[in-house]
Amino acid sequence: MTGVYTALVTPFDSAGTIDETSLRNLVDFQISGQVQGLVPVGTTGESPTVSHEENVRIVGIVVEQAAGRVPVIAGTGSNSTSEAIDMTGQARELGASASLQVAPYYNKPNQEGLFRHFSTIADQIDLPLIVYNIPGRSGVNIETATLMELAKHPNIIGVKEASGNLAQMMDVIHQRPTGFSVLSGDDNLAFALACLGGDGVISVASNIIPHQVSRLMKLVQSGNISEARELHYSLLPLFRAMFLDTNPIPVKYCLSAMGKVCDSFRLPMTSPGEEVKEALNRMLESYQLM
Repeated sequence: MTGVYTALVTPFDSAGTIDETSLRNLVDFQISGQVQGLVPVGTTGESPTVSHEENVRIVGIVVEQAAGRVPVIAGTGSNSTSEAIDMTGQARELGASASLQVAPYYNKPNQEGLFRHFSTIADQIDLPLIVYNIPGRSGVNIETATLMELAKHPNIIGVKEASGNLAQMMDVIHQRPTGFSVLSGDDNLAFALACLGGDGVISVASNIIPHQVSRLMKLVQSGNISEARELHYSLLPLFRAMFLDTNPIPVKYCLSAMGKVCDSFRLPMTSPGEEVKEALNRMLESYQLM
């Protein structure tokens, strides 16, 4: 797995139900922007506030709309191993290409628990699995030694690294087996990680600028580091703006300002405050996105 995989937002209508039309249009927008794949119902897709039935339905819509044009990596993780197995099995039946499995959140398992959680899912569902390390949200870090043991499993093919720890990411890249992908979970660090040998990014920003993020990764992969660095710094204010509030609040507001989705969230997520909206509007205008 290399390149840009968009962590899709989940569009809701004004009543808070899934907006299927906007979701399908967003899939087409991403594919036209030349991303390498789509990742529905992750953190950016507001997975904590969709039901398991809705989770599976969203995956099905994205798979159907993508129609084999790009792979779909289904966000089917849970802090309950049995629930993750159930949703991952359903995603496989719907035609998902792989699954994204977040580190179990809130219950904070130890390293043995993490190893058994991911390996049990990989044992029971014959679908490629990407481990998602995001200690800032899950409350637990997947240590490199644990990840390298998981990487021995034939169904565990990569990691989405959102720890923010470049030293840890370098250790993973250095120690990983052949064919194990290391994808940045942070647009701010995608260029740096790619230069260090990483394979790409599961991107929030590509929701609004798919072509530019795709071009950034392609420049690095082709060895054009100086041009990639220039593009990285030109996009850095946008990348940082995506975290003026809790993800996915800024990116979803930006998509609404661009006329692609409704500015609708499910509690406890809310629209950004006026100050953040003004800052995001200025950013969108500066990039000629409004």
